[in-house]
Amino acid sequence: MPPASSPGPVRVDAADLNEAIRAFLVARRGRALSREERGVYEELRARWVAATRRDRYGTAA
Repeated sequence: MPPASSPGPVRVDAADLNEAIRAFLVARRGRALSREERGVYEELRARWVAATRRDRYGTAA
């Protein structure tokens, strides 16, 4: 029996990440982000930038 292959990283579309960022910020409208929330926002943003580059240039630069 062949070994089970592990799934590769899940690629999320830039538009989906953009929507996730918007929803995240809307849920926190009217107040400053906590340190943890800022970290989540920065991670989402970094993933969005990578997806945008991948969509534009065909790589995950």
